[in-house]
Amino acid sequence: MTAVAVIGAKGRMGSTSVEAIEKSGDLEVVAKIDLGDDFAAITDGGATAALVFSTPEVALDHIRWCVERGVHVVVGTSGFDDERIDRVRALCEAHPGVGVLIVPNFSIGAVLMMKFAAVAAPFFESVEVIEMHHPDKVDAPSGTATRTAELIAAARAEAGSAPLPDATTTDPDGARGAKVAGVPVHAVRARGFIASQEVLLGDTGEIFSLRHDSSTRESFMPGVLAALRAVADRPGVTVGLDAVLGL
Repeated sequence: MTAVAVIGAKGRMGSTSVEAIEKSGDLEVVAKIDLGDDFAAITDGGATAALVFSTPEVALDHIRWCVERGVHVVVGTSGFDDERIDRVRALCEAHPGVGVLIVPNFSIGAVLMMKFAAVAAPFFESVEVIEMHHPDKVDAPSGTATRTAELIAAARAEAGSAPLPDATTTDPDGARGAKVAGVPVHAVRARGFIASQEVLLGDTGEIFSLRHDSSTRESFMPGVLAALRAVADRPGVTVGLDAVLGL
């Protein structure tokens, strides 16, 4: 049995993860940490891995606490940009042997959608990303959308694709969305969504769309469990479930 601590255990994703871990058969929750709880319960309980769903403001501190004590970490907190990832890398370099797996999206379907989008992107002149989440989400664009745009941009750069066409010269209200690695990303916040994303790829006379919808948080649990099972075997920093899934 792998002993797991869940940080942010009372939140929406944290509480769902606790239930999934307890039903897994090969993982067990030995510490449930939330606001005001003593982190010593993680080491006192013998946790070898921690699942972090704390808020972006404190997640780095929580990762640091775990890594400094030799506890592997799976990060589900959204909003980990390159600067934050570099800080985690520096932390892991100072503590070799400890693994940190940063996961923008735990949905297997969403990971496949990102992969397929990167494969398709060099074959189309235009590409844009639309992400749709519930209005309680605090960050925009989502970590999944950011990661998707970065993968698309990298694939297009490697293929030598031309810049995306866009004749817009006037957009005082930002209707064209954010630019992530040069790719337009649009964020929708509406009650009824859990997590959805669509990638639109266009060329003369055709539109190719890739869409993924998660309607329950349980849809993320196979990815959560896979990440917890794999993190100890991946020292240093790994971003995304791609490697865990063999992609």
